[in-house]
Amino acid sequence: MNLSRRDLLKASGIGAAALALGGTTASAADTTAASEELMSAPTGKRVLIIGGGWGGLTAARYIKKEAPETEVVVLEKRDMFVSCPLSNEWLAGEIPMDFLTRDYFTAAKEFGYKMLQTTVTGIDRKTRIVTTTTGSIGYDYLVLSPGIAYDYSKWFGKDALAAERCRQECPPALIHGSEHVALKKMLEDFEGGNFIISVPDGAYRCPPAPYERAAMMAHYMKKNGIKGKIIILDPKAKPAPKGPGFLAAYKELYPDIVDYRPNSLVKTVDLDKKEVVVTVTLADERTEEQRIPYAAANLMPVNKASDIIAMAGVSGGKAGWGVMTSPTFQTKADERVFVIGDAVGGYPYPKSGAIANGQGHIVASQIASIIQGRPTLKEVTLPQNICYSMVNGEEAISIGVTFSLMDDKDLNGNDIKVIKPKMTENNTRSTEMGKTTHEWYKGMMRDIFGS
Repeated sequence: MNLSRRDLLKASGIGAAALALGGTTASAADTTAASEELMSAPTGKRVLIIGGGWGGLTAARYIKKEAPETEVVVLEKRDMFVSCPLSNEWLAGEIPMDFLTRDYFTAAKEFGYKMLQTTVTGIDRKTRIVTTTTGSIGYDYLVLSPGIAYDYSKWFGKDALAAERCRQECPPALIHGSEHVALKKMLEDFEGGNFIISVPDGAYRCPPAPYERAAMMAHYMKKNGIKGKIIILDPKAKPAPKGPGFLAAYKELYPDIVDYRPNSLVKTVDLDKKEVVVTVTLADERTEEQRIPYAAANLMPVNKASDIIAMAGVSGGKAGWGVMTSPTFQTKADERVFVIGDAVGGYPYPKSGAIANGQGHIVASQIASIIQGRPTLKEVTLPQNICYSMVNGEEAISIGVTFSLMDDKDLNGNDIKVIKPKMTENNTRSTEMGKTTHEWYKGMMRDIFGS
C-alpha cells in the first residue's frame, strides 16, 4: 500500500513538526472527500467497527450471524490481515508468510458484512458520524478495536523525528507491517555482535512476545551458525508470564546466545552511537547507568492506546486505554460505543489475540441482543485466555488464564465486584505443545475467517 507524505507524517506523529518546517494543511480535495458519504443510510441498524484485527473481525462475523438484519461495516486502514500471534516463528524462518496472512474480502463476502479500506480522521458521538480520508459514515453502534500505538516520549521527549527514526532503525514489530519485515531482514543480515531486545515498561501487546521472540531469534542464530549475542533488557525482575519456561529455554538451549538482564530499564537510545542507555537496579536497590552497544536492535517502547480511542472521547489514564463500565465493554462515556481488543483498559486482561477474539464474541452477543430488543445477557460473560509460545522450531510452552467476578471492598468499604485472573502455566516445553500451538492458531483463523 502506498502512503502519501501526509499519511506518513500522520502515522508517525510528526505532522506538527513537518508543518513547522513548511508543510501544508489539508487540501480542499481532502476536505471534500471527508464530507462525502461513504454509504447511504441502511434500512435498519448499522454497527460500525473500527479495526480489522482479531477482535474487530470476530465482532463483525458474529454480530451479522446473531442479528442478520443488521448492516455491519468494518473500517480498516490496511489492505491485508497479518497476524502478530505466531509471527515470531515467521521471523525465525519456521513458517511461511502465507500462514499469517488473510485477505479481508473473502470473509466479508461469505459472512455478509462490508469491508472498507480507509483511515479514520474523526469521530462525532453526538451526531454518530465517523469521518475518514475517503468520506463520512453514520452508525447506530460503534465498536472500537484499533489496537495499540507507541509512546517514545520516555526515550526522546517531544522529539518526534528521533522517535520515528528509532521505530525504523530498531523496529518494535508489535504492529504488523513493515516493522516485522524490517526486523526479519535485520536478523537475516546479522553477522555478530549484540542484538538487543527491550521489553516494554507497563502493559503491552502479547506479554510473552519479547521473550518468545528472543528464543526464536536465538534458534535462528543457532541453526545458521551465527556468532552473536541476544541481550534482553527487562525492566521487571523476571520474565512474566511463563518465566520459568523461558529461562529454562535460554539456559538449556541457548546458553551462549541469550543474555537475559532483569531490572534493566531503557532510559534513552543513542541512535548515532548505536548504544542503549539503561538504568539497572542492583541487588542492594542502588541504581547505575549503563551504555550497551548494539549491532542490531528490536526496541519496544511503552505501549499506549491507538489515537482512535482518544478521538472517540472514551480514553483514560496516561496510556489512553478505553474506559468501560465494568465488567462489560460498553464505554462509560457512551453506551453506544464499545471497546475491545488491545485498547481495553482497567481490566486484568492481557493484550492477546485470544482475549480480543473472546471479547469480539461477547460484544457481538451484547449488540445483537440490544438491536433485537432481547434482554441483555443476564449473566456477565468474561473472556478467557490461552497463549502458546514457541521456544524453538518444534517445542512450546503455554499459559491459560480464566477470569471470574469476585466480591471485594472499595477504599470506602463498599461492596464491589472485581475481575480476578487465575493462571495455569505449563513451563515444560514439548513438541506436543508445539503441534497444539499450530492447531490452536488454525482454529482461531477458522473462527474469524471461516477457513
